[in-house]
Amino acid sequence: MILILKAVLGVMTSLFGIYYLRDVFKNRSSFSNKPWPGLLTTGFVTNFFDTLGIGSFAQQTAIFKIFKLVDDRLIPGTMNVGNTLATATQAFIFMTAVKVDPLTLVSMSLAAPIGAVFGAGVVARMPRRGIQLGMGIGLLVVAIMILGGLLDLIPLGGEAIGLEGWKLAIIIVMCLVFGALQTIGVGFYAPCMAMVYSFGMHPATAFPIMMTATAMLMVAGGGRFIREQAYDRKVAISLSVAGVSGVFLAAFVVKSLPLDVMKWLVCVVVIYTSVTMFLSARKK
Repeated sequence: MILILKAVLGVMTSLFGIYYLRDVFKNRSSFSNKPWPGLLTTGFVTNFFDTLGIGSFAQQTAIFKIFKLVDDRLIPGTMNVGNTLATATQAFIFMTAVKVDPLTLVSMSLAAPIGAVFGAGVVARMPRRGIQLGMGIGLLVVAIMILGGLLDLIPLGGEAIGLEGWKLAIIIVMCLVFGALQTIGVGFYAPCMAMVYSFGMHPATAFPIMMTATAMLMVAGGGRFIREQAYDRKVAISLSVAGVSGVFLAAFVVKSLPLDVMKWLVCVVVIYTSVTMFLSARKK
């Protein structure tokens, strides 16, 4: 079953990559004057930490907002499109490295993109103020989840490598919801970790689940952002090119780091960014 999932993800990612790269190449004359070194560094660093479990969406949203690299309206699409190839790379690595129940992995991985397909169509047409409010709320929720884990308020999981019955049904529905929220820039990692831990699964199983589900939903939702031209092409291609390098370095060279300090820093940055989104929305 996992082999079939890998094959499906491989085909989907290949088709997405062709569609994405053709769009970027065709519209390369419209690239902004934002500096390549800064954009490439952002892609490398954020996907490096993304591979270690610190979601790239929160980091990138903060960087884009603070340094004014991407228009607020285009942030969700830029992150969904630009991080797809790096996230798919993570998925293949962790599906091989970490043992997880096939039915649980496949069910959650398929539910997330269904939510993303419906969510992306809505987000691509939303006004800037709606996106700012949505991202402000979503980032605040992510910050609360990160803070809850740091303060040991969120359960740390058990030993199970899969779910069945009503627990599996509930977590599938939750994946649908969080898949839709991904399209407004709310990363899937923190909610997925919280779900996995809360239902008594081993913490390590969160990695193949969240990365495969995220890759599937980003491939599914990213195509709609491209079709709607709701993303910054130069920033997205920078995230893609440098992001894959960051993934390989984290997965095969570093593998693990003492991340508590970094998680606290990310939590503070996410809260700050959430507040700035709310303040930006008030000015409209």
